[in-house]
Amino acid sequence: MTFAPVRDVTARETTTARDLPAPGAAARRAPARPARRRHPHHDAPDTAPDFARIAALPDGPARDALRQRVVRAWMPMAERLALQFRNRGETVEDLRQVAMLGLVKAVHRYDPGRGTAFESFAVPTVVGEIKRHFRDHMWDVHVPRRVQELRNRVRAAHQELTRTADGRGPGVEELAAHTGMSEDEVRAGLEALGSFSTLSLDSALPGADDGYALGDTLGAAEPGFQLVVDRESLKPELRALPPREREILYLRFFCDMTQSRIAERLGISQMHVSRLISRTCDRLYERVMGRVA
Repeated sequence: MTFAPVRDVTARETTTARDLPAPGAAARRAPARPARRRHPHHDAPDTAPDFARIAALPDGPARDALRQRVVRAWMPMAERLALQFRNRGETVEDLRQVAMLGLVKAVHRYDPGRGTAFESFAVPTVVGEIKRHFRDHMWDVHVPRRVQELRNRVRAAHQELTRTADGRGPGVEELAAHTGMSEDEVRAGLEALGSFSTLSLDSALPGADDGYALGDTLGAAEPGFQLVVDRESLKPELRALPPREREILYLRFFCDMTQSRIAERLGISQMHVSRLISRTCDRLYERVMGRVA
């Protein structure tokens, strides 16, 4: 009987601790992750050296030219901030212009010696300029700044409290309790909600298919009102007239008779009737106007 030679499996197939990779070696061989950008946007250039030069330069053409270069470098950021306010009643081009104005102000006012990044200073400056534009130029009916702030608080609270299952709008008491404002302040804010933008009188009413406009619902001055006032003021003075003068006025102005027919009926001349009518009317006018005065 023959036996196959015994192989030294232990020596060939056993893995020793020396054959294992060292701890952390795989991690060291993995590609390094790219460094995270300092700014989340691509419109934040590094202009710190330029601001340092601006601070060192005296007023003059060189300093102005360097400021203009910095403004051009940060214009994409200003445009991004302007687009956040689109669809609010102002054109995009006007928003860009206002944002650029805020950017110019930020570049002129920035002091690198304070140790803050320019972006941290420029963003609130540009946004504040845009909000100021809306506050001062976009209201169709100008209201005080305090009322505008009340309006913004009431609008935000109204949106929060309306997000309920039944969709019921909050009342004045609920808005006051939610915002910590008084009920009078809430009412002032509610009145200002419709002051930002107004409706044209030519705008069609909702659901009107016949071109019925808002202006068609407005009333006009009723001329009969003044006539009623005049008649009621004249009644007591007419009652106080002598019978013949009262009869003459009645026949002339209520029966539409001519002066000749009145004279024939009363047995007097037409000239006398004319003088009586004129004298009586003057007396009534003086009495009514004197009582009103």
